Amino acid sequence: MTDIHSLPAGVFDDLAADRASDLLRTCCAAPSWVRRMVQGRPYGDRDRLLSASDTAFAALTEQDVADALADHPRIGERPAGSSASGHFSRAEQASVTDADDQVRHDLLQGNRAYERRFDRVFLIRAAGRTPAEILAELHRRMDNDEQTELAEVIEQLRMITRLRLEAMVR
Repeated sequence: MTDIHSLPAGVFDDLAADRASDLLRTCCAAPSWVRRMVQGRPYGDRDRLLSASDTAFAALTEQDVADALADHPRIGERPAGSSASGHFSRAEQASVTDADDQVRHDLLQGNRAYERRFDRVFLIRAAGRTPAEILAELHRRMDNDEQTELAEVIEQLRMITRLRLEAMVR
């Protein structure tokens, strides 16, 4: 297996479609995004790959979002398994793992309330955010209407995917 943390853009361009798809699914599990990214090759360099990814997010459907979210653990839950996607999630949520008991409890309760309200897992780019910032965003977003929240989820997914692609391709 190619090391996903050191793949040159040219090597990604030359991968078989199924292998490229497998790698891309570790960044975002939305099937249409994966398909667009594989079909859009060759990119030639990392910047074009990242730009294509950002552009592909404009075409995501609600089902694509649901498929992508199925691969994301709840904030504060420890992702299981040794998959690349699980590795990314553990690294991205590292600050939450070290949160104090009250914040962890509040995140658990907030996750439950969010799921009841929007019928999906709360998604946020956790990398670079403190547990308190994540909790504040969760509370703020509870006041969103469905369409506003869907747009926020897509933007958070785009940012997470971009961070993962930046780690995967140099």
